[in-house]
Amino acid sequence: MLGAAYVRGYSGFGFSAIFIASAALITNPLPLIPVVFGCEMLMTVFQARGIRGHIDWRRAFALLGGAAFVLPISVWTILSIGEESVRLTVSLIVLIMSLVLLSGWTLTQLIKTPGNIAIGMTSGLCNAAGIGGLPVAATMAAQPIPAPVFRATMIVYLTGLDLITMPLLWAGGLITWDTALGLMLALPVLAVGIFLGSRRFQGASPTTFRQFAIYLLLTLAILGLLRAAL
Repeated sequence: MLGAAYVRGYSGFGFSAIFIASAALITNPLPLIPVVFGCEMLMTVFQARGIRGHIDWRRAFALLGGAAFVLPISVWTILSIGEESVRLTVSLIVLIMSLVLLSGWTLTQLIKTPGNIAIGMTSGLCNAAGIGGLPVAATMAAQPIPAPVFRATMIVYLTGLDLITMPLLWAGGLITWDTALGLMLALPVLAVGIFLGSRRFQGASPTTFRQFAIYLLLTLAILGLLRAAL
């Protein structure tokens, strides 16, 4: 959790995928998904002051609009058929896109609102499995977006996504008193990780940040595939 919080403090994404993939090695990760979403929201409180002036609100709202439209379908699918099929598919897509980005390919223009709505819908379909941020991060890494804007917009988007998803998880019976206990235990670890990761971001160059984001996506995709294989 400390390592995942550090990565979130630095890059603005990756916490959920790292923590859930790691937890899956020793336990059933499904009850941990609402804990992870709660952690994401707590970390946003820690980071709010530093990101306020860099948020691309139009992009964030377009992404959230698309995600909100499909989230009920996503939660129903996860509760009905399990998360492994979704995780495997998303991991394969993110792996391919990460390799393309590593080759040096990028988009020359920013994706417009209709495209962001479609990306948000894809993200919403993935979020009940705890990896809704990966498709958004992959497409944002391909665009000429400044690092502070990338990071701030990802943080706001993930927070909004989790706020929308939590009531659906509660309706599905995944949120219990153990969820609250998990959040209380996580709080000091999250605070330390966010503090260290945010300090590291302040000294990062745009090139370094983009490379880190791409390699993080690649690593998370491989972890997802390994987990599905095991």
